[in-house]
Formats: sequence, structure tokens, C-alpha cells
Amino acid sequence: MQIAGKRAIVTGGTDGIGLEIARLLQSKGARVLVCGRNAERLEQARKAGFDAVSADLSTAEGCAGLLAELQGEDIDILVNNAGMAGNFGPDDPLDLNFTDKAIFLNLNAPMHLIGSLLPQLKSRPEATIVNVTSGLAIAPRGGGPVYCATKAGLRSFTQALRHNLKDSSVHVVEALPPVVDTNMTAARDGNKMSSAECAAQIVAAVESGRDEANVGMVKILQLVNSISPALARKIMIRF
Repeated sequence: MQIAGKRAIVTGGTDGIGLEIARLLQSKGARVLVCGRNAERLEQARKAGFDAVSADLSTAEGCAGLLAELQGEDIDILVNNAGMAGNFGPDDPLDLNFTDKAIFLNLNAPMHLIGSLLPQLKSRPEATIVNVTSGLAIAPRGGGPVYCATKAGLRSFTQALRHNLKDSSVHVVEALPPVVDTNMTAARDGNKMSSAECAAQIVAAVESGRDEANVGMVKILQLVNSISPALARKIMIRF
């Protein structure tokens, strides 16, 4: 895809991977709208030249509000990046309120946006949908069952959607990041990829028309999973 001149929407685009994707798309000539929930970050995004909309995509009302803002837009790129995680160990209670919000934000919201915006996307000469899942969509970790389940669900949805749109002008990309240095992973130790490098690999996949952006160490996980899914699960469950 030629990014220059395109209209792009990036959910969760005021921080972390989403912000870096937005910056990179903007630097390549796209007009970018970001959405988020933090008023200060939204104002910073506006000062950086982005259109910015306040939207809580963990609710159907928040999705409807964003879609109302996009009425009449010619949209070429939709990046479903907004997400939330949470750790649930063996002795932790399962917070069902949090679980419902995470399921909606991570899985339902992309479906709401895609379902509503697909006619506009199909009308464009070329368009791209990017669904940001995770290496954990391939094999889960024990400490994040809800997050892993939603990302695995989005991965399956993305693969089926790509098949259904194969004869259209809309290309569907799945981005699978590893552990990235963001606010979401601030409490985690170990090596983390920078948000900027993760975004660069995702945008490169959009430009080259690849179906998947297996970012960083996810390339190795994909290789292990292709040889032995059981081994991949055994490695990742303790990750």
C-alpha cells in the first residue's frame, strides 16, 4: 500500500504502540485520527497534528460515539490497536467486571468498527485493516488467560475476515507483537522491544502487503509452533 494521502484511524493511538504507528503513518503522508480515553494525551495528540477523539471502546456506546465522528469520512486504513490486559494467577480472583471490559475492548470493539466501516473501506481503491493481536494469540501464558483468549479470538476472526475479503480492495493484516515497552507492560521485567521498533515492523507489513507482521521474537515462536504446537504451548504457558 502507498500510505501517502491515505486517511488512517488508529484506536488506542495516544500512547504506546498505537502512538508510534500513528506517528509513522503521519510521517509517510497519511492524515491520521487517533482515539483514546486520556484527556491530556488526546490534547498532546492534537498538538502533534493528529485529529483526536475521546472514545472508550470497552463499551458499545464508546464504539458508536467514535463511528459517529467518522460519518462521511473516506477511510483507507483502520488500525485496531486499543487493548487492555490483566494478570490472574492461581490465587487471584477473576474480576468479572474487568473481564467483560477486556473482552469488549480487545475483541468486540474491532468487530464493531470493522462491521460498520467495511462499506467505506470497500469503496476505496485500496484499503487496509490492521488487527493488533499478540504472540500470545499463538500460545497463551498462564498469567493472562483473559487477554490471551481475546487475542486468540481476534486472530481467528482476522484470518476468516481476510479470506472473506480476498477478492475485494481491502487487505487484512494481523500484527503480532512480542513484549513491548508500554504502560501495559510496565510491571513486567525482562527484555522488551521499543514501541517505535514494533510500530516500524507493523507499518512495513502494511506497505509491503503482507498478511502478518510477526514482530521480533514472535518470528521464533511461529517457527516453534509450526514444528510443535505442544512445545510452543509448554514454553509460553510459564512465560
